[in-house]
Amino acid sequence: MDKLYYRLRIYRSVVGINIKEVLAYNFWFWSQIGAHVLLTIAYISFWKALYSERDTIAGLNMQQTLTYIILARIVMPLVQWGYTQEFGYWIREGTISSELLRPVDFQERIYIGHLTRTFISLAQQLIVVGSLALFVFKISLPTDPLVWLSFLISLLLGCSILFCFDWIFGCIAFYSTEVWGLQVVRGSVLLLFSGVLLPLTMLPTELQTIAKWLPFAQSVSVPVSILSGMTPLSELDSIWLQQLVWLGVMFMLSRLMFNFSVRKITVQGG
Repeated sequence: MDKLYYRLRIYRSVVGINIKEVLAYNFWFWSQIGAHVLLTIAYISFWKALYSERDTIAGLNMQQTLTYIILARIVMPLVQWGYTQEFGYWIREGTISSELLRPVDFQERIYIGHLTRTFISLAQQLIVVGSLALFVFKISLPTDPLVWLSFLISLLLGCSILFCFDWIFGCIAFYSTEVWGLQVVRGSVLLLFSGVLLPLTMLPTELQTIAKWLPFAQSVSVPVSILSGMTPLSELDSIWLQQLVWLGVMFMLSRLMFNFSVRKITVQGG
């Protein structure tokens, strides 16, 4: 019991620190929000132009597509933060040694901080971009609390799956002296196969097949499809089962990959 209380106290401190870090940089926050608002306006204008000469695209009408695009923009912080660059920085500066020596599980601590930063950013996005969607573009969001609860559960599972992937991908930094290229590859693949840019049903058949066999859709496409009404609640059982299987597999792989990679630390600074 004392050990559990000790761990909870540590993670409460981790949550508090990450909240302060996110809210401390006001200029960064507002510049990010401004960029998201401008991009959202550009995306909406683009899709309205596409639908001006047709009623549906890939079986979706304009209202469904616009709702999906705006919601995908709101949850975009999920795919923005990877750990390849962070691992590279720790190794380059030599601080990886102190990070590993802290009296708490390294991956658990980073995961708690990741969830904290992600959901704070999502709340900020929902307030600003969501208000733009409701009052400017007249996009209707669901009013059923069950839909929102289902969305949040699916989003949490998707966020955890993507975290495990990023952890696995970040472990490559232990074998590299420069991680910028890895970060670019990660971002490009996620933008296409997570569903941030457009609904996955609009991709060519071959790419849709690839997306189904990759974990990225679980982070954005699956939860956003629930909230936008593209996926009915009757399919929740199979969706959550699939996400739980993905999470179990990715978690085990992330632990194995880290335990193997951490044996090869080449500190470039310190």
